[in-house]
Amino acid sequence: MLILKKMKIVNLKEEKKYLDILAEWHQKEWAYLNPNLSLYDRRKKMENHFSNEFIPSTYVAIDDELLGSAAIVENDMDTKQELSPWLASVFISPNNRNKGIGSKLVEHVMKQTKSNGLKKLYLFTPNKENFYLRLGWQTIERTKYRNEKVVIMAINL
Repeated sequence: MLILKKMKIVNLKEEKKYLDILAEWHQKEWAYLNPNLSLYDRRKKMENHFSNEFIPSTYVAIDDELLGSAAIVENDMDTKQELSPWLASVFISPNNRNKGIGSKLVEHVMKQTKSNGLKKLYLFTPNKENFYLRLGWQTIERTKYRNEKVVIMAINL
């Protein structure tokens, strides 16, 4: 597994220039789960991550270009409001996958979450269960969300 030598992970609010491309990536990847959310709406929603609050926050991996993202949000499934907070928006640009970037981003969010006094994180994924299992997450439920089969996972920090 190759990890880029100059890669750094920073809060998106420190690198706002990547907001537009990140919003486009996320829209292309997950519009089917949020069919009523336009690209403009997604971008506006992501601007909420620029506050001084820890939740919501988006972290980006950079190495002379944007490589990927991972976020922490209060809720990521409107059907599971009782679970919080959530790891969300883990996305690696297609030409940078399988280099360890996703793992580093997820571990970074986990570390930030723990350092902010939170003890548990949740996520849902339609197709990356094995990736998260390798990082120590546990499957807690298989369900349908917006007509898609998904897995809900959790990790104690």
